[in-house]
Amino acid sequence: MRYRFVTADVFTDQPFGGNPLAVLPDARGLDDALMQKIAREFNLSETVFVLPPDAPGHTRRLRIFTPASEVPFAGHPTVGTALVLAQLGELSLQVPTTRIVFEEGAGPVPVTIVADQGRPTFARLTAPQAPAIGASLAPAVIASAVSLAPGDLATNHGLPRVASCGLPFLLVRLRSRDALARARLNRSVWARQLAGSPAEHVFLFTDGADGHDFQARMFAPGSGVDEDPATGSAAAALGGWLGHTASLDDGTLRCVIAQGLEIGRPSRLEVEVDKRAGEVVAVRVGGSAVLVSEGTIAVAMAGDKRRSAAARVA
Repeated sequence: MRYRFVTADVFTDQPFGGNPLAVLPDARGLDDALMQKIAREFNLSETVFVLPPDAPGHTRRLRIFTPASEVPFAGHPTVGTALVLAQLGELSLQVPTTRIVFEEGAGPVPVTIVADQGRPTFARLTAPQAPAIGASLAPAVIASAVSLAPGDLATNHGLPRVASCGLPFLLVRLRSRDALARARLNRSVWARQLAGSPAEHVFLFTDGADGHDFQARMFAPGSGVDEDPATGSAAAALGGWLGHTASLDDGTLRCVIAQGLEIGRPSRLEVEVDKRAGEVVAVRVGGSAVLVSEGTIAVAMAGDKRRSAAARVA
């Protein structure tokens, strides 16, 4: 049986920038094992399998796989899938905005799609969970895990520490873009100190330039991703932490994050954080995407009537 796929570059408006994503617009009939095999075949940061929603009023159910595992929430797959489905004509667009809801493992994820003359140009997700801010971690250990000196880390507001808006990340602020460029994952230290913990996804950030508030990198070897070009769920976690530490009681914080520059995949992520009475009530992450390729993938099932659970990707 053949399944249609589309690839897109997400958090960019230019082909071959941003974070590549594979989307199967209709994944009905695929089981967990096949989804994981297909994700490993594409070998991108994430592959999305689109299914009918479980709840009335929701748009689609998304299952998101890295090459190594399924994740409950991810930003570039959510933004990318919304724009892919819109560009394929599978969503009815309004002007100037269309609101949809995806079902993901972390919960319902509202998405707003912006259209210009009927053409989708931008999508913004609302994180499915309120920010959860964890305890501080030892700077010396974290510095060693990314091949830097402790003095390269900025430790204000208790950083480094884990934060999450549906998927946890270790937030590590660096003192300079030079330190960011020099960072290299030390796999042996990572395996001993971080693997299997909420801190295993390492998000480095520092002050940005050229219209960006921050510049960032993200390492996720536990998910089979050495370095991610653009990480919307990490941007949401950073937004949650910024909102948690900001003195603003009521209003909206905004920032723009550049990611992927060090690996030749420049990406732009726009973050908004709403605060009411001193509490973070919403975190949003948005960006653009461009379609790059499409085709079909042949999935061969064992057994004449495809009743066997054994299967292979052809």
